[in-house]
Amino acid sequence: MSTLDRVEYQTDPSQYRHWTLRFEGPVATLLADFDENAGLRPGYKLKLNSYDLGVDIELNDAVNRIRFEHPEVRTVVVTSAKEKVFCSGANIFMLGVSTHSWKVNFCKFTNETRNGLEDSSQHSGLKFLAAVNGACAGGGYELALACDEIILVDDRSSAVSLPEVPLLGVLPGTGGLTRVTDKKHVRHDLADLFCTSVEGVRGQKAKDWRLVDDIAKPAQFAAKVQERALQLAAQSDRPADAQGVALPRLSRIDEADALRYPHVTVEIDRAKRTASFTVKGPTGQQPTDVAGIEAAGAAWYPLQMGRELEDAILQMRTNELEIGTWLVKTEGDVAAALALDVTLLAHQRHWLVRETTGLLRRTFSRLDLSSRSLFALIEPGSCFAGPLLELALACDRSYQLMLPDDAAQSPRIAIGEGNFSLYPMVTGQSRLGRRFYDEAAPMAAVRAATGQSLDADAAFKLGLVTSNPDDIDWTDEVRIAVEERVAMSPDALTGMEANLRFNGPETMFTRVFGRLTAWQNWIFQRPNAVGERGALKVYGKGDKAAFDWNRV
Repeated sequence: MSTLDRVEYQTDPSQYRHWTLRFEGPVATLLADFDENAGLRPGYKLKLNSYDLGVDIELNDAVNRIRFEHPEVRTVVVTSAKEKVFCSGANIFMLGVSTHSWKVNFCKFTNETRNGLEDSSQHSGLKFLAAVNGACAGGGYELALACDEIILVDDRSSAVSLPEVPLLGVLPGTGGLTRVTDKKHVRHDLADLFCTSVEGVRGQKAKDWRLVDDIAKPAQFAAKVQERALQLAAQSDRPADAQGVALPRLSRIDEADALRYPHVTVEIDRAKRTASFTVKGPTGQQPTDVAGIEAAGAAWYPLQMGRELEDAILQMRTNELEIGTWLVKTEGDVAAALALDVTLLAHQRHWLVRETTGLLRRTFSRLDLSSRSLFALIEPGSCFAGPLLELALACDRSYQLMLPDDAAQSPRIAIGEGNFSLYPMVTGQSRLGRRFYDEAAPMAAVRAATGQSLDADAAFKLGLVTSNPDDIDWTDEVRIAVEERVAMSPDALTGMEANLRFNGPETMFTRVFGRLTAWQNWIFQRPNAVGERGALKVYGKGDKAAFDWNRV
């Protein structure tokens, strides 16, 4: 991919073209005012607050800045600066001219961004209120659904709608179908009516059907929103008097075949179609008390490393589509990584530690959700321990070298207490719980080994690694495993990996990523949507879509 085509996920408010942030005590307002001439790619205009990936990159950044730079904020009001329109959803013309891979990656990132709102509400006490002050369609309504509550202006014209099925021949791909039922508990027959209607539902009917939480006449709308925002803020324990932590631009060196950050390195082998992610563990004196953590700010190791790893994952997902196998490695001291686990647990209620843990949780989840094969390679000098053990547990396989004649050099892993609780997957399970299906006997054995330094044989016996080859077999076994993997069909692997990674309880989020994403992925390739006369292709041209009427 050329430099001009690469997507950049780093931004800051001075660069925003689509969102404005305002702060008033415990309430922040995110104003949607999308610049129709600032699409991320040529060929479409972002009219009527319709969005593309660039809009959501800004949204993700804005929410992160609220989390870390404004701890006094307890409620975020999401609303529009445009007259009579809240958000008309994903830009249809953008979807019409985009490649299949672009559409799928776009939907995944927007899903993660919306899930991030719910994650912060659940774990960090940051509440979100959608103040829908105009037409709200498709992805615009999906953004509102991701908020804790929705207030709709009752002006006889503003409506909420999910018109993708009747209008475009595709699905509300960022969770709309799932949140309508699983979150809002809209009755199934009413949901069927709603999701096959182009016009949408407005006013009292929208409230009666549970599509919104409340309505207000235009004259009372602003006061109602402010009142409810303050009520939601009163439920939060985010500190009113804490000093925020500014998030500077990450230091990243871009090379033709590498990304280099202070704590994370990605090296690409294009001939083998693999990328090696190396995460460096904490070094030097690390703060263990709140004062030291606050003084470190954005340079505190887990915060900086988490931001770097997240950026690396997003860069590789979007910009390196043919690199299908990621080899995950670490460098550092096992004891230092375990000590970090102790610190994160000891101060887990402190707002900055809590937000940092949330960043790590969402970043590890991005690994789970990446359509890449993930192999962990545990070699001499590795530090897969505590929070960094999550990297190995997220992988499809893990290989740990056993050196029977050199115990001092044998790489080791270590479980921390935080691995059982701090980083749940979208299933709600820990990765250890997912690995062992939460069965009592293996979980008890793993708990008994908490804090121990485990060589390959000990880790293999506990079921923590896939294979424990010795130094004679290591090179060939890893080489053959990787060569076999990169030779397999990427389509089949993507389906298989997603299915195997989420083997636990089904939740709203697994339904979004496991079912809805798979269906949308398939529909995005079907002629009824993207064929020459598919609904996405003819939209806005005055032509009628031509459907193949076979039900498959």
